[in-house]
Amino acid sequence: MRNASTWWIIAAIMLLLDLYVFQALKTVTQGASDRTRTAIHITYWVVSGLTLAALLLFPYIYALQTSKVFRNYVFAILVGLFFAKLLGSIFFLTDDLRRGSVFLLSKVLPDIGARFLGEDNSIPRSTFLSWLGLGLGGGLFGTLLYGFSNKYKYQVKKVTLAFSNLPRSFDGFRIVHISDIHSGSFQNKAAVNKGVEMILQQKPDLVLFTGDLVNDRAEEMTDYMDVFNKVKAPMGVYSSLGNHDYGDYVSWPSPQAKIENLESLKKVHAVLGWRLLMNEHVLLDKNNEQIALLGIENWGAKGRFPKYGKMHEAYPGTENIPFKILLSHDPSHWDAEIKTKYPDIDLMLAGHTHGMQFGLENPYFKWSPVKWMYKQWAGLYEDGKQKLYVNRGYGFIGYPGRVGILPEITVIELAAKS
Repeated sequence: MRNASTWWIIAAIMLLLDLYVFQALKTVTQGASDRTRTAIHITYWVVSGLTLAALLLFPYIYALQTSKVFRNYVFAILVGLFFAKLLGSIFFLTDDLRRGSVFLLSKVLPDIGARFLGEDNSIPRSTFLSWLGLGLGGGLFGTLLYGFSNKYKYQVKKVTLAFSNLPRSFDGFRIVHISDIHSGSFQNKAAVNKGVEMILQQKPDLVLFTGDLVNDRAEEMTDYMDVFNKVKAPMGVYSSLGNHDYGDYVSWPSPQAKIENLESLKKVHAVLGWRLLMNEHVLLDKNNEQIALLGIENWGAKGRFPKYGKMHEAYPGTENIPFKILLSHDPSHWDAEIKTKYPDIDLMLAGHTHGMQFGLENPYFKWSPVKWMYKQWAGLYEDGKQKLYVNRGYGFIGYPGRVGILPEITVIELAAKS
């Protein structure tokens, strides 16, 4: 299979990590009884062996590639074990650097170096650093396992945004913003339906969805049509496409199959009753006052994310509309193009990052590793009169859980400044 060699490389890296971590495990179990120590060592290598087998079999067995259980949970556990061992290895490496320094010292200054040598003239490993590395690595792995239970714990985040140029008729206008449904990852329809009920309880005037309805294929929505077709609002439901909606991350039997998949996904939006904005705009009218709603295809400034979006097609015709909202899936679009070329876009709504589904967040502090790639990754950002709101995502992909960064339903209330 194509790219199978990549999985062999990953497996080789995992094996090296396994061997390295095992040295620390031997250190912390040296005081245990022979029976206990043997049981721990055998368990470690059984788990490691199953991990390696899963990695090596994945590219060759189609059933594993299409299995939600494997892709959601087994794969997440494999990734969790990798990062747990990697974190522990940082401390083991620190210990080995210490041991290396002692070895050099014993050669250069034998009298001083002898003080640090063991009874057998060797340089013992630090039991403390070994325990610390194993403890933190195990803690990380345990936290990721706990996060499995959070993937459907939807939170409603409410924010009021004031604008001096907002037409008075839209003062108090309520928008529900959702993003990144990723229906292909769902396995609990009842839980997903409860989230939709939470959306309806907010009684929005308008619902806006900023992309990634599926992971790859339009057919992923089949079992959830009767859930998301309930999402309605007096002023309508409008949507845009995200990077996953194009099917760019799977192999298709032909280019035509990929094109047909995207066309099928567009029909899904229509059947749901959602107006999909494809590099275009609509005008929303209330009491003879208007605001413009623009929606573009995915446009990302980071990595290899595609630039399908065409602002030059969506924007014309909105120049004289006093207030503008843009749906653009990737928040990197804000800095890269919107702020510089379209300074009269008052509010941009995005998603994409999911807050990495991992981080720390409280009223005073928020952090996630995703901040190292995205300057704007969750919540509200402002620059002069322009605002960006990044939704943390309704669904999940890759890791079937949430740690610290919960799935989000955003309620935005517009306010007219005096």
